[in-house]
Order: sequence, then structure tokens, then C-alpha cells
Amino acid sequence: MNRRAINPTKTGWAHGHEVSNPSRMLFISGQVPAASDGSVPEDFKAQCRLAWANVERQLLAADMTLNNLVKMTIFLSERRYIQEAYEVRAEVLGKNEVPPAMTIIITGIYDEAWMLEIEAIAAS
Repeated sequence: MNRRAINPTKTGWAHGHEVSNPSRMLFISGQVPAASDGSVPEDFKAQCRLAWANVERQLLAADMTLNNLVKMTIFLSERRYIQEAYEVRAEVLGKNEVPPAMTIIITGIYDEAWMLEIEAIAAS
């Protein structure tokens, strides 16, 4: 498989992500900031880290890593979380070899306790 970031930014994402000849694709449903026991952290950064950990858990179950991400969509409950979402995303994806494409959407989230949700596509 060959991958190439199209117009990558300096903040860990690209305007496009080209994949040629993938052998596997993984479509990850929206991952929310809930732990396996159903608990939800109260602050945004903790929720964001947990949602990313849940994305990573799905990747690992498919024998993939965060480096396999090609597209992510981040749903934020409020615009005021953009900077904190960027900071956590940089922590989590800062070492990605080829940055994934990204969309951020400000919207209502299914559960009022959740401040974000992350869905993703990965390829290998």
C-alpha cells in the first residue's frame, strides 16, 4: 500500500490523504468519551483523550495503529473546544508518519454528557 498526504498542514492533518492498493480498510464508528464501565470524565481534555483511546482500541483490535488512520471526523458539542481538541490531537497524532485528512463538525452530540465524538477510517 502507498499513502500520501495531500497538502499536509503543520498541525497534524492533511487536506487530503491518498491511498493506493490498500489490502484492508477499517471504518470506525463514532467513538465517544465513555469508559468501559460507562463513566464519562467531566473535563473536555480528559474526554478527548478517552475518545482517542477508544479509537486506538478499535485500531488495535484490527491489528492497526494510529499510523493507519487516513480520515477522521471529529464532532464537537461546542466551538469553544476547538483549541483543546487541537492540543490533544497533537499529543495523540503528533508522530504520525503521514497525517490523515480531517473534518471537524460543531453539532449536538447524542448524550449531553459527551463533549465530542470521533469517527475514523484506517487502511493498511
